[in-house]
Amino acid sequence: TADKLRSCSQTFVSIGIGGSYLGSRAAIEMLPSASPEIYFAGNNISGTYLKSIIDNIENKDFSVCVISKSGTTLETALAFRVFREILEKKYGKTEARNRIIAVTDSSKGALLDIAKKEGYEIFEIPGNIGGRYSVLTPAALVTMAVAGIDIRKVLKGAEEAYHAYNNPDLVQNDCYMYSVLRNILYKKGKYIETLVNYEPCMEYFGKWWQQLFGESEGKDGKGIYPALLQFSTDLHSMGQYLQEGTRNVFETIIKIDNPPEDVIIPYIEDDLDGLNYLAGKTFNYINKEAYEGVKEAHEEGGTPIISIEIPSIDEHCFGHLVYFMEKACAASGYLLGVNPFDQPGVELYKKNIYRLLKR
Repeated sequence: TADKLRSCSQTFVSIGIGGSYLGSRAAIEMLPSASPEIYFAGNNISGTYLKSIIDNIENKDFSVCVISKSGTTLETALAFRVFREILEKKYGKTEARNRIIAVTDSSKGALLDIAKKEGYEIFEIPGNIGGRYSVLTPAALVTMAVAGIDIRKVLKGAEEAYHAYNNPDLVQNDCYMYSVLRNILYKKGKYIETLVNYEPCMEYFGKWWQQLFGESEGKDGKGIYPALLQFSTDLHSMGQYLQEGTRNVFETIIKIDNPPEDVIIPYIEDDLDGLNYLAGKTFNYINKEAYEGVKEAHEEGGTPIISIEIPSIDEHCFGHLVYFMEKACAASGYLLGVNPFDQPGVELYKKNIYRLLKR
């Protein structure tokens, strides 16, 4: 399916929100590919944002994937209406049908009804998998495959993690250790966890992690607040707080041992900036030294640090890390005494929006 869509599309629009969006975007940001261009819609209600995508694809061949279990999530359903109409006007209903993929529940829901009626290709989100845990299902894999990511390697990495973290012995199971450490720190008054990374391509992985833990643990008046920081960038805005602010924060740092690309620092004759002592070294070398220096400073300032090291940025490591976090979140939720697989609190704001819209 991905090969077919790539062959007829210069751009591809992935329509979804929350777990139906963040997982695939995290993968594409970490593992970029050249073709086709990927746009993400249905993850907000901004007309300005949507119009910018429409303008960008106006003169290009494109296809869409709409991802929703119910088909009635407001942001996603509205965006799909718009792109469905554009596709049908541009190509006619028959050809448009070949350019729309639906990823949805296998047995019920508005999107399933539409897809069957119109004859769209359908991929199933397993009924017992919530959106934030769905990265290793077609909810994310379809968009990833269209982007050219080798999803077999992603799943191989996840399979490796499944076996690695199936060991009930705590001291031999890094996944369980992470879950336990989070809960120990929470009981010591550390109510905020900042996920820190030193690679900008990890930003959307962090956003997915934030939803995973925030939606899984934030209930019954409990939960660690998940926050995101990008170092060294955010050291210039948040470093002071982490060093000397309220002592209710701990950091979890994702450290990449072997980033895929690098740049060597040049030697300059006049050395007016005084940086020739770094000539011949690389940015990644300095980034690693920054990690060590910051870690030491924050620990001295009373901020506990959990460090998660992964060997590189590739499909295998992405799949492994996703599984690690999903299982760690489940275990951590149970240690906290909440159900990590439901989200009862998200319904109230939806009811209020629909009431104001006079549904």
